[in-house]
Amino acid sequence: MNRILIAEDEERIASFVEKGLRANGFVTTVAADGDTAFDYACTGSFDLIVLDIGLPGRDGFTVLREMRESRVTAPVIVLTARDSVRDTVAGLEGGADDWMTKPFRFEELLARVRLRLRTAARTPEVTVLRSGDLSLDLRTRQARAGTTVVDLTAREFVMLEFFLRHPGQVLSREQILSHVWGYDFDPGSNIVDVYVRALRKKLGAARVETARGMGYRLAVSTRAPS
Repeated sequence: MNRILIAEDEERIASFVEKGLRANGFVTTVAADGDTAFDYACTGSFDLIVLDIGLPGRDGFTVLREMRESRVTAPVIVLTARDSVRDTVAGLEGGADDWMTKPFRFEELLARVRLRLRTAARTPEVTVLRSGDLSLDLRTRQARAGTTVVDLTAREFVMLEFFLRHPGQVLSREQILSHVWGYDFDPGSNIVDVYVRALRKKLGAARVETARGMGYRLAVSTRAPS
């Protein structure tokens, strides 16, 4: 199980990233300032670091430079509100492995986290997710329910991927909102229910089950693809 350090002083964003990563099976630790982030990073306990540039204490550029000088080799994904080529180059030359500008969608961060962890571990990429006779090709973005090819919208695709990565697990509306729509979602919205209905219509009503008062889960089928 991969351990990820989240160095972010904005509580709302730190919570958003932490909840999303934990929902996807990662173990997380949050550091709210640069000094704490540097101390944590130097323990060597983390497989990846999500690092905000605008940290109090040591700023992100300083943390990154001193981490690399201290031979901390964990991949680093930098988060910043700055959107300039100069800052991007400075971060990458300082030892960052990737760079994301705020605001960002969690699905994009998650994809980059997985990519950097795969690269670091040199593990093969999973391109097709399956549960029984339901499958989703991540490259072609094509779903199959039994022998039927299903066309999905961009949001439906992200939602189905989330369900397929957690078959049988109850996912709350908040988790789904955060993953699919990002941290600027309206918690009072019924958009999750609307999209679940759309998935049921396309995949079959029994594919996504309601856990009353808790959320939704992908029904686990024992049928193999035909």
